Amino acid sequence: MKVEQYKWTAADKWSKLKQVHLETPPQLVWVFGSKQILKNPHTFETLKQMYPSSHILSCSTAGEIYNDQVNDDSLSVAAVQFEKTSLQFAQTDISEASQSEEAGKKLASSLPHDGLVHVMVFSDGQKVNGTSLVKGLGDTLPKNVSVTGGLVGSGSDFAETYVGLDEPPKNGKIVAVGFYGSNLKIGYGSLGGWDTFGPERLITKSKDNVLYEIDHQPALELYKEYLGDQAKDLPSSGLLFPMSLRLKNPDGQEVEIVRTLLNIDERAQSLTFAGDVPEGVYAKLMKANFDRLIDGASGAANMSVDPIGASKPDLAILISCIGRKLVLKERVEEEIEAVRSTLGPQAATAGFYSYGEICPTAATEKQCQLHNQTMTITTFREE
Repeated sequence: MKVEQYKWTAADKWSKLKQVHLETPPQLVWVFGSKQILKNPHTFETLKQMYPSSHILSCSTAGEIYNDQVNDDSLSVAAVQFEKTSLQFAQTDISEASQSEEAGKKLASSLPHDGLVHVMVFSDGQKVNGTSLVKGLGDTLPKNVSVTGGLVGSGSDFAETYVGLDEPPKNGKIVAVGFYGSNLKIGYGSLGGWDTFGPERLITKSKDNVLYEIDHQPALELYKEYLGDQAKDLPSSGLLFPMSLRLKNPDGQEVEIVRTLLNIDERAQSLTFAGDVPEGVYAKLMKANFDRLIDGASGAANMSVDPIGASKPDLAILISCIGRKLVLKERVEEEIEAVRSTLGPQAATAGFYSYGEICPTAATEKQCQLHNQTMTITTFREE
């Protein structure tokens, strides 16, 4: 496996990370970038000129990860030449959250199952219910196939998000990449690092990813009480105070899943989250702990390298939540540096800040979950 990496900014134009000679065209070119740059038709035309026979997968972001940097208003490009691995692609459109589960099933059915070892999914970050999307994928894919990925972003304004495969990216798009072959070793890890605070409360009224009542009180009213002065900046300030849920995974084991706020409805006094918030589940609010967030990123990196054996990974795709970026501010690159110190200098590193992360809850599991406010890492190595 060989990886060629480029960065583009308005000031410096194109710059290449290091000289890597690709003997054959890369099968996959990941492009993570600012929505405004990706929407410019010239961007895709340029990329297609650079990689005329490669599949180009574009995702809008809430920040671009390039090597050990975190940038805004840029492009982070990772062109990957697999030597012993084949890829297949599937895509679908979504216009509302109720279509999410069916979209997951369609994507999973469109990928040939024979020889499939892993799937990465990149979804519109606003129109989808991530929990339902994950369920559709998990119910349809073979049980030995792992899934990682994320909900793409659009800065901190929670406006339209864009995904594209072999064409300029569009709103309401979901793309899945299937990886095939026994020579490919995949690792993954996802951890947060937030602290819970306040009493544990019962979700007493909700529907899918919309929360109406906690302990029989209007959810938005209670949430504003906790936020105090920061409530005036909702929904964006809600990224600083995610919610921890006690759920059971498909094996019946209790796990902690974090949900991040996407929107509020003053009239309904409701909160809309990136994934389901089921009735009858106990929840606690969370707040940032800088050192633990960075430790969480390092822990996710350790989880992602354990399954691939003694050799270090060749490539890592990092998907971290926008909430972490907003909290860490000028310290945000510390979590990328923590990851790179674990992965080693040989690993090409690229990724983005997201509206939700998709990954199994443990490195030994295959069934994935929607996460929020985590650093999620997928590592690749060919044998």
